[in-house]
Amino acid sequence: MESTSTVDRAGAPSAVVVAVAVKGGGNTGGIGGKGSRRAVRWAVENLFQKADRFILIHVIPNITSIPTPSGNHIPIDELDANVVAMYVEDMKSQIEELFIPFKKLCKGKKIETMVVEGDNPASGLVEYASMSGINSLVLGSCSSNWLTRKLYGEEVPLDVLKQAPKTCNIYIVSRHGLISNSDSSSSHQLSCGMNKLWCSLCSSSNEFKIKSSTLETSSVASNHEKVSIMSATDERGSSRRTFGDVILQNGSSVSSTFSDKSNLHAEVEKLRLELRHAVNLYNQACDELVHTQNKVQMLSFDSKEDANRIHSSVQRGEKFRKIAAEEKEKHLEAIKEVEIARNMLAIEAYEREIAEIKAMKESSEKQQIVEALFNNNDKRYRRYTINEIELATDSFSKSKVVGEGAYGKVYKCNIDHTTVAIKVLWSDTSEKKREFLKEIEVLSQLSHPHILQLLGACPERGCLLYEYMENGSLEDHIYQKTTKHHLPWSTRFRVLFEVACALAFLHNSKPDPIVHRDLKPGNILLDRNFVSKIGDVGMAKLITDMVPDNVTEYKDSILAGTMYYIDPEYHRTGTVRPKSDLYAFGIIILQLLTLLNPKGIIEKVELAVSRGNLVDVLDDSISDWPLMEAEELALLGLKCCSPRCRDRPDLDTEILPVLKKLCEVGDTSRKVGGNNNDVPSHFYCPIVQEVMNDPHIAADGFTYEHRAIKIWLERQNESPVTKRRLKHKTLTPNHTLRSAIQDWRLLSTASNSKNSA
Repeated sequence: MESTSTVDRAGAPSAVVVAVAVKGGGNTGGIGGKGSRRAVRWAVENLFQKADRFILIHVIPNITSIPTPSGNHIPIDELDANVVAMYVEDMKSQIEELFIPFKKLCKGKKIETMVVEGDNPASGLVEYASMSGINSLVLGSCSSNWLTRKLYGEEVPLDVLKQAPKTCNIYIVSRHGLISNSDSSSSHQLSCGMNKLWCSLCSSSNEFKIKSSTLETSSVASNHEKVSIMSATDERGSSRRTFGDVILQNGSSVSSTFSDKSNLHAEVEKLRLELRHAVNLYNQACDELVHTQNKVQMLSFDSKEDANRIHSSVQRGEKFRKIAAEEKEKHLEAIKEVEIARNMLAIEAYEREIAEIKAMKESSEKQQIVEALFNNNDKRYRRYTINEIELATDSFSKSKVVGEGAYGKVYKCNIDHTTVAIKVLWSDTSEKKREFLKEIEVLSQLSHPHILQLLGACPERGCLLYEYMENGSLEDHIYQKTTKHHLPWSTRFRVLFEVACALAFLHNSKPDPIVHRDLKPGNILLDRNFVSKIGDVGMAKLITDMVPDNVTEYKDSILAGTMYYIDPEYHRTGTVRPKSDLYAFGIIILQLLTLLNPKGIIEKVELAVSRGNLVDVLDDSISDWPLMEAEELALLGLKCCSPRCRDRPDLDTEILPVLKKLCEVGDTSRKVGGNNNDVPSHFYCPIVQEVMNDPHIAADGFTYEHRAIKIWLERQNESPVTKRRLKHKTLTPNHTLRSAIQDWRLLSTASNSKNSA
């Protein structure tokens, strides 16, 4: 049989494409099984030599969902694209196995395979043939058994014949012959299918001849006859008949046509045998269906396990990708940190080199200063010989010792008809000698009313001669080491103002500021009039490179100072600034208010101020504390004790104005009190610290000057003494106290008149 070839628009003949529709084995009808093998074998023998392309086609339903082991189907739109792709690849690999038996029939010839998706096999084949330019399409024949046709369907070849394009030749290969849409009788074949013999039998109703050589053909014709009769009956709208009724009708029809009863019985017996054979085939098909269902369930279970494994693999892959991304980020960060560390190391090495050069220069300058100090040409201080020092101290007699510190002993003695304090450095401490020489250098150039005056020195023995301070140190009065007399609050305010003035002088020295570094009560001395002066300025450090207060700079330095008075930032960084002295000054302020130990004093005062109970921590030996001024001074001391230098107040603009005002308050109080030191403490108003003229009792039980407490209650509703909320603002006159004050004033006036007379 010849295959038609087509010509393209340019006039050149196009490629001849032959396609064979195949189905999996195991079925006996339709386009699968033996029918598909028969179609492939026929196409290879008749069309393969003339074909440019030879294609095996298998049609599968459109993949719209994926089955699960439980029997459900999940739409592909709800699944991950990777899962759908894997399922499609798995389907393709299974379908590829379907083509293996048909490839063997091609005897190693070059063929192509194609899997087509469609709503049904017929429409899929017709659509592919139209789109791909198929010249010839070969299909397997319909089954000769009516029951098999009902199971597997006979409509596919017929539908293809009906729907195929005119440019495509359709060949339906059966074991009885060939049907093609290119034959002249295709319309008759399309309507009757494979029932050629039955059609001839219907046309010759008066003659029915059965030949022994065509026994199988008559059997096929009888089967088609039964189906034709049943379908014809259904089309006429008659009542439904059973298969036995068909047999009886067939028998009656034959008996009416043939007079020979023996032939009728033989035909009926043949039909019974065919019916029994059909039932056996039906049972076999049911068994195969059950087996197929079990296999489908097993495959679904395996598919579910595969899906779970795939899902787990995807999750592990995602997890590993995240871990890899995190590790990559960490690696990049580590590389950046290493690069930054290298840059910082290079910078630090350069800075260290500069610092070493600078330190060597400073050391050379200091050595020159030391050599100059040992020269007799230095006239900035008076030099004493060792013999003069030994004579004045009675060879350093213990009876002359008035103090002892970390740098040596202090002797009280007379020299040149002047009482002096001689400070003798420990002879076995070379480090202290360097500090001693520095102290000579600094003190010989300083002159201030509140800085201890250096009178002379003996460099050979390591001695310093200072003016003698009769009232000892501030530490003696705080801890009552040498006196039982407490300093009045006005004197304490004045001492703080004087110390602040001395610090301001040191910090503003030219060309370089001077930092004391060891400010403490033991280094604040009082003369016979309780005028304060700062001593031990020799501990000071000359700052040649000023560091701003808001910058922290780390340097190698030997820490100097006394525990609890050392600036925390100086202790941490080794960098000293002028504001380093303010921390120790703040501790001294709090000590003069409370007489507490410096350890933990900041926390105790902060707690008392926050609770409004400052009076609970004030020195109770003083009964006439001005509470408002004391609280203002406590807040100033706490600010000075801030851990960072940048948070501490400025000495010139913030501290000195406040201390000057408080000092003036103390001077006024002393002038008002005059010499009346015998005034009872309860005569004083707790607010203004003056003897009351019109005493009134408030809700807290304390008595105040009426004018002062009235102004106080207009501004706030708490006790001036206890700092607690008052229950009411009613004031009650204290007539008893007023009478007592009036009697005291009369007695005081009479006494003064008597003394003046």
